[in-house]
Amino acid sequence: MSFAKASVRDAEVAGRRVLVRADFNVPLDGGKVTDDTRIRAALPTLELLRERGAALILCSHLGRPKGKAVPELSLRPVAERLSGLLGTEVRLAPSVIGGDVELLARALGPGEVLLLENTRFEAGETENDPKLAEALAELADLYVNDAFGAAHRAHASTEGVAHHLQGYAGLLLERELSELGQVVNSPKRPLVVVLGGAKVSDKIGVIDRFLEIADQILIGGAMCFSFFRAQGIATGNSLVEEEGIKLAEEALKRAEESHCELRLPVDLTLGREFAADTERQESDGVEVPDGWMGLDVGPRTAESYAEAIAAAGTVLWNGPMGAFELAPFAAGTRRVAEAVAAAPGTTVIGGGDSVAALVQFGLGDQVDWLSTGGGASLELLEGKKLPGVEALLDKDAVDKEASHG
Repeated sequence: MSFAKASVRDAEVAGRRVLVRADFNVPLDGGKVTDDTRIRAALPTLELLRERGAALILCSHLGRPKGKAVPELSLRPVAERLSGLLGTEVRLAPSVIGGDVELLARALGPGEVLLLENTRFEAGETENDPKLAEALAELADLYVNDAFGAAHRAHASTEGVAHHLQGYAGLLLERELSELGQVVNSPKRPLVVVLGGAKVSDKIGVIDRFLEIADQILIGGAMCFSFFRAQGIATGNSLVEEEGIKLAEEALKRAEESHCELRLPVDLTLGREFAADTERQESDGVEVPDGWMGLDVGPRTAESYAEAIAAAGTVLWNGPMGAFELAPFAAGTRRVAEAVAAAPGTTVIGGGDSVAALVQFGLGDQVDWLSTGGGASLELLEGKKLPGVEALLDKDAVDKEASHG
């Protein structure tokens, strides 16, 4: 898949102010950043722009303040952490837009960095308010979107602003689109897709898409119970998404007509309740007796999934196999994580809990690509267009301009 959008590499930035939409939606505790993965992911783009003499105005959302300034969701801890990582002062603006922010932006010299306050302190951000988009655009000369995790939302700072400034893809956004795009468009075979998590409704778009593309889809997590119910199998007290049952039934029918093998667990690990200290038993089949709930795939399932992963040319993994946050029910997810980490093929992890699991098991650095976007990676894999990407300049337009320059 050739990358169709203009890259930050193509932008003339020396002596210009560049508005960079990053994804600094990071976990905080007591005013400190507890996981700076997303901040580090933005560094290559920021360093490239600073080396080329740009003045940087950064913006991001954090949490859900719902259009009000919530002190606990200030980006101050991000500014402090980023200052340390970049080795230069990152000033925090007092708000997102306004006269004082404009003065700070205008005063920036090449290589200097200003971080705007949480974009969601403005009600107009999530409404994609044209006035907010215009006010953001007035701060800078051009725009770079490097926030893949927010690219599926048409907000003022991700989509609206790109209608007022020339918009380029940052290095992280570019890499995300290329890695995930390759899984869909030109995977090495066999392509094995491992899907977990609680809800079929969250993943049905991905299941449908990969029934046409993949060689095998391996299902784990609580969403397998919607599939079992669709087949008339008892699920006891397991978490079942009721509206997922019909979707699962339709997916099973489609799987019969496709070349892709849709595989479900063949055994389970059961608990009396959702707790680490609950009574636990291995079940040889997948029927769950009353009074019990399935909390992990069983050892035979984990082993057969691991074998499929080991033989794959490309592996895409999105969603845990069970309640891996409870130690007695982490074995299935751990076995899959180890298999993915050891797999000789290309390994791509589609954001969210799968990334958390790999990091928890100390395997995060042993896969080819860990996506920074949960919802965005799912929508891209489903084949949906991402508003934050669509609004950027097309590569062709920049190439033409350069050749006529």
